[in-house]
Amino acid sequence: QVQLVESGGGLVQAGGSLRLSCAASGRTFSSYAMGWFRQAPGKEREFVAAISWSGTHTYYADSIKGRFTISRDNAKNTVYLQMDSLKPEDTAVYYCAARLSGTASLYRLYDYWGQGTQVTVSS
Repeated sequence: QVQLVESGGGLVQAGGSLRLSCAASGRTFSSYAMGWFRQAPGKEREFVAAISWSGTHTYYADSIKGRFTISRDNAKNTVYLQMDSLKPEDTAVYYCAARLSGTASLYRLYDYWGQGTQVTVSS
């Protein structure tokens, strides 16, 4: 069992930056691939980024590639999403998720989810 708690969301102007954190409970955090997803009002949850259990492999959605960076610190049981050059269309609730069987971009393949953190980008 893994419990995930996101933090770091907020209101930022276009072009600004935010760093999201996702703290995980449990001693097996390093066994899980981690992902970030987001959901805007009226839209489906969409993949943002994923990172392998070791941190060696990372994957990004085309819409955020070059602007966002996913990373993890297994000693701190935490995964991060550094978001730069934010755009109004990045406004959404951001969720982190854990998956025991490797990285994936489909949200339904993840086993555990956080409660989400709101990111609002003003124009």
